Amino acid sequence: MAQNAAIDRLGATGNPVFFRSQTAESVALLPQEEGAVRLVTRSLGGMQKEALVASASAGAVWRLASDEGAYLAGLDAAPCPLSFFTVGMVSELHAGMLRLGEAAGIALRGLRLTLDSYYTMRGSALQGTMLGGARDARLTVQAPGPAASAEILLGLAHDAAQSSAIARLAREQIDNRFALSCNAINVPVSELQQGTDQETSADGAVFEHAQPAGGDWSALIVRGGLTPRAPHTSTLAGGSLAPDQDRLLHVRGVSSLREVGLLQVEQWLFNPHGSMFSFVCDARPGNSRGTKAPDPWAYAAAGMAFCFMTQFGRYAQIARLPLEDCRLVQGMRFAEGQPANPVETAVRLRGGFTVEQGAAQLRMAERTCFLHALCRSSVRIRLAAREWSEEPPEPSGAPG
Repeated sequence: MAQNAAIDRLGATGNPVFFRSQTAESVALLPQEEGAVRLVTRSLGGMQKEALVASASAGAVWRLASDEGAYLAGLDAAPCPLSFFTVGMVSELHAGMLRLGEAAGIALRGLRLTLDSYYTMRGSALQGTMLGGARDARLTVQAPGPAASAEILLGLAHDAAQSSAIARLAREQIDNRFALSCNAINVPVSELQQGTDQETSADGAVFEHAQPAGGDWSALIVRGGLTPRAPHTSTLAGGSLAPDQDRLLHVRGVSSLREVGLLQVEQWLFNPHGSMFSFVCDARPGNSRGTKAPDPWAYAAAGMAFCFMTQFGRYAQIARLPLEDCRLVQGMRFAEGQPANPVETAVRLRGGFTVEQGAAQLRMAERTCFLHALCRSSVRIRLAAREWSEEPPEPSGAPG
């Protein structure tokens, strides 16, 4: 994966980087179970990766892509993995507050949510002690004018968080499940929960056949400039590739209403220092009409898969393993107000290494994936309401 790091392969087909696909091969990926999201992902070289994200509830398949910035020797051509998950969570919380406010007769058209998410990475990759972690998040709610008091806003935010399917992944401790194929050999997964019904083929043809549905997709996800440095910004170019680490990650999502049914989420990456991206999100999870933009569940599922894949590429570079190809098929099921379901992931690795080394890559990827760490932890969302201002709150370190 590392040998092609200098080549930007995203969009090389001439298609947009992000779009809704409606080809027969893409539609065949749609799962049947309500609330299910099925995702196939492949590496493209360096830190670039692409996914087809099939949402049963929305009846739509999206081609999404991820990259990393200079901190991981990436090309910064697409958002980092944690961006997608943060966008999914803040947009689901925003959609929940809008729905609850409407039911209570409270107009929240100018509502703005700022979600600050924090993760940790500590230990040595080469000694096998490196471990990713997730810290409590901070959600700040703001609304202009006399639409609602701070007490009402906090009450709506609390109820939205309680029913949020994505927030439950953070709040509840979940044992995710894995399967591994290494150089076409099925490998038992030790130390991890075995058992997944996800197909491991992830044939490349499904990606080649993906074509944009009619319409203009240029505004779906747009790169901005570099995120302003915060006082705690410390990880810069190459810093995330260090074999020994003790650092805090901080990604922010700022959500506001774009138009009826659509949210605009601005993603900021404070640490490691990276770029800002603007996402359009369907405001209604599980909406069968959601064909203008991915819904929160699709974005969150993409973030989970992209983050996991990044850890394979990062560990292979650190350990100097010739990882030629990494693909995965991931299944998730979201249901508001119900217990979270385990994430099912089947991984296929190919390269010049032994079966034992392939299994070691899976174990280390699971240990260092921030979002699998979030699932096995119990992470709270701390709420705050602030008076309206034109700018979101000043960034700060993780809550104590």
